[in-house]
Amino acid sequence: MYSNNWLKHKWLYLLLAMVICIITGCGEVNNYTTTSTSSDNQGEISRLEIVKNRGNLICGINGQLPGFSFIDESGEYSGMDVDICRALAASIFDDPQKVEYRNLTTQERFTAIQSGEVDILIRNTSWTISRDTVVGMDFAPPIFYDGQGIMTPKSSGIVKLQDLEGKSICVLAGTTTALNLAEKMGQKGISYTPIASNQPDAIYAAYQQRRCDAVTSDVSQLTARRSILPNQDSHIILNQFLSKEPLSPSVVDGDPIWSDVVRWTVFALIEAEEFGISSENITDFRSTQNPQIKRFLGLEGEIGKDIGLSNDFAARIIEHVGNYEEIYRRNIGIPFGLDRGLNSLWSDGGLLYAPPFR
Repeated sequence: MYSNNWLKHKWLYLLLAMVICIITGCGEVNNYTTTSTSSDNQGEISRLEIVKNRGNLICGINGQLPGFSFIDESGEYSGMDVDICRALAASIFDDPQKVEYRNLTTQERFTAIQSGEVDILIRNTSWTISRDTVVGMDFAPPIFYDGQGIMTPKSSGIVKLQDLEGKSICVLAGTTTALNLAEKMGQKGISYTPIASNQPDAIYAAYQQRRCDAVTSDVSQLTARRSILPNQDSHIILNQFLSKEPLSPSVVDGDPIWSDVVRWTVFALIEAEEFGISSENITDFRSTQNPQIKRFLGLEGEIGKDIGLSNDFAARIIEHVGNYEEIYRRNIGIPFGLDRGLNSLWSDGGLLYAPPFR
């Protein structure tokens, strides 16, 4: 027969074991290089491995936004968001063409990423706390710092927010754009009538047909849309921002490996510009003696291997897609004449900043 002291100690041991089990996960090890807690119903396999095994990247985009993602005159997808998709494919496969694009509406976008229909969302989506927490997204660094604005015909006489009193405003339904508009106009006591639609093309068609007095969206989007309107010079964008809109790629939360791959792909574009490395001169840098650039290009060290990529993943990106400045210039700067402003490097007074590649 066991003594009372032995039984007392036995229960203490069992309680201690239960506490240790809760803290450590009962011996289950999360190997950072091979597993994650991704919620894409693929067990503990990182999305990176799923993408590699499939042989291509599935990228969720807008598909109707000139400058960011749209089908160009040659029938190919083009734009800044598309180039970020291509950069990610280049970092993984050394081939920017290994991308399948999925056009998603604002209502579809988060469901598509959560269900695993797409691997990543690069769809002019603003990084907000609710999307980062409640919606379950994990955001990469912003690829475009934007702000919400309002466009109106010059002939309307509208030059400031107060002039919109009693007017109608076209807005995309189910977005932070609609919420920001309601909040800002409420703060200023300006009454208005929202004309909402789920389709970007529909709201700009309504604006063009004068079914609303103004249209609101990110300034970059308004600038792009104005460029394809008849008599584009007859429309103005008010010099007042309604909000901050950091547009960022996003993936499902809980997969640190995949998040790191996306994050450092974006950082590589920024760092390349800071080093002065472009698609046109990268060959000249292969004989560099600069240790920082040698690490960055994968000429020494194992920065790529540490996140599941080739050590020269940054060089692949630059060779195939270019650096951030090249992407901005061909998609935004040249077509629309939009100054970089906040989207300049930190050393030029902007917000773009990449941590060290070491």
